[in-house]
Amino acid sequence: MSNKIATRAAFGEALLEIGRKQENVVSLDADLSGSTKTGAFAKEFPERAFNVGIAEQGLVATAAGLAIARKKPFACTFAVFLTGRAYDQVRTSVAISDLPVVLAGSHAGILTGEDGATHQALEDIGLMRALPHMTVLSPADAAETKACTQYAAQAEHPVYLRLGRSGVPVIFDEKTKFEIGKVRTLNQGTDVVIFATGPLVSSALIAAKKLEKDISVKVVNVSCISPLDVSGIIEALQGVKNVITAEDHSINNGLGSAIAEVMAENGIGIPLYRHGMRQFGESGNGADLYEKYKFDGEGVAEVVRTFLKK
Repeated sequence: MSNKIATRAAFGEALLEIGRKQENVVSLDADLSGSTKTGAFAKEFPERAFNVGIAEQGLVATAAGLAIARKKPFACTFAVFLTGRAYDQVRTSVAISDLPVVLAGSHAGILTGEDGATHQALEDIGLMRALPHMTVLSPADAAETKACTQYAAQAEHPVYLRLGRSGVPVIFDEKTKFEIGKVRTLNQGTDVVIFATGPLVSSALIAAKKLEKDISVKVVNVSCISPLDVSGIIEALQGVKNVITAEDHSINNGLGSAIAEVMAENGIGIPLYRHGMRQFGESGNGADLYEKYKFDGEGVAEVVRTFLKK
């Protein structure tokens, strides 16, 4: 996992490929096409690319209108603005009407780095998974991002696609088959299962490797957080003694809450620790922040050791 590619970059490549095949695909940006990596699409299809300016509510409302006009809109901006500033439009214009709008939220989590707390979306999964009709996808790497983008382009319901700023290790290759809406076990173990999403999937795999001599770690990739693969999660919980969730997101109403809900509703009484953000982020290099908040491989391994000692 030495090669790193940002999921936003993979999204930009996938959108261009899809645009060449689907003439109804259009992109919308809030003056951030360079950051969201939709510039290549706009260059090749200028008549299908719209920059609405720094007006995220207008971005989502316009996307909804284009969807009604039988276009396939990809509304792209920073995750914190897309899900926070434009939440009313996402809820009212897109979700309630169940329109096939793709909401591509880039720069999610503290991996956003130097832009700081104001730009680090840590509540976006919670906001989006609370909405009926909304599919919430949080891909682990570039290959999975392309698969999620291709799925979103065909989806008949709204999709929130969570993307990151910095490069993350490549886990899968282009030949890997993905089944959207299903969890995927990447490493077998019995002492603890780590349910991870987004960039924390590679960190969990690194942690499992570091711990393998002393602790048996199962790693499960949860790239689709809504709708949740309840049966797959219950199956992954069989035969393990402890549970950890790992996400670059608030522990409240994110992946950790989702797994806790499944366990509580199905009477699964295994010790659970939710590893994620318990505060707002801060400005700093993304890699340094991952080290500080124990989101890198060594940090996740330390979290596992500490939790199991208890």
